[in-house]
Amino acid sequence: MKLKEEFIVHEADGESMLIPTADAGFSGIVRGNKTMGRILELLKEDTTEEEIIAKMLEIYDAPKEKIEQDVKKVIENLQKIDALA
Repeated sequence: MKLKEEFIVHEADGESMLIPTADAGFSGIVRGNKTMGRILELLKEDTTEEEIIAKMLEIYDAPKEKIEQDVKKVIENLQKIDALA
């Protein structure tokens, strides 16, 4: 899976944002924390949920279950707005 080209990842003042271009079927801005921002950065390249979880485990000192839960939630939300290819 990969973030569609119709979406731009931006970070400002410690907040991550996913901004749709005019070609996206979604209008609005998705705002999130640094964890979401890391996941979005990883989704700029074709990857799997398992690869994202593994990379997040390298970055964050958190229980695997919590990271899995966070990654699944972000991916589900991105799927709802059709942001993933």
